Amino acid sequence: MFLRQPPPPNLPIAPDQYQRFYNEALTNVLRLYFNQLSTNLQSLFGPDGGRFLSNPFGAFSSEVDQTAASTTVAYAVTYSNTDISDSVFLSNSSRLNTTYPGIYNLQFSIQFVNTDTQIHDVDVWAAINGTNIANSNSRFSVPNRHGGVDGHLIAALNLFLTMQAGDYVELYWHTTNTAVSVEYLSAGSSPTRPATPSVIATMSFVSSIPE
Repeated sequence: MFLRQPPPPNLPIAPDQYQRFYNEALTNVLRLYFNQLSTNLQSLFGPDGGRFLSNPFGAFSSEVDQTAASTTVAYAVTYSNTDISDSVFLSNSSRLNTTYPGIYNLQFSIQFVNTDTQIHDVDVWAAINGTNIANSNSRFSVPNRHGGVDGHLIAALNLFLTMQAGDYVELYWHTTNTAVSVEYLSAGSSPTRPATPSVIATMSFVSSIPE
């Protein structure tokens, strides 16, 4: 079900002198128009009215392994797929761009793997237009390899960000040991299961920027 925008009322041309027929025709046209507006507003402001709204959003993922060559370098998280997008778009493989200003909810999950026999830490944080966002870092400890099986951890978080039109946000990661990387896992069998993206990120409009 969709809301349909009522067309502007086709008002009759007023005669030079008063005519009852003209007044009735004008009243009917306006009544029809305002009835349509009222119906739409009742649907929009009802408990399920949110389904009629369209806000900026984007969903992105990666099917690529991402490694760290150094423990003293910050690496931008990259994406290989735009899964769905409306006014939030990907550029330079790592930048999530906003077309309109607003408060956005950025949610992400990163599949880390550790091939070492010791636990190692990774940091994940966000930057807008290349500048780190204060207090946006999180530290995760990736389990060590055990019983011949690599250790895995999903780093997941969400952040509310104030974005202007034309801004972009990036996620960065750093590891204390290069044995930790971001891993893509192909589809499995017995049982059949889907692939595991190395990165999933969604970004959705929450609100206009408070004045």
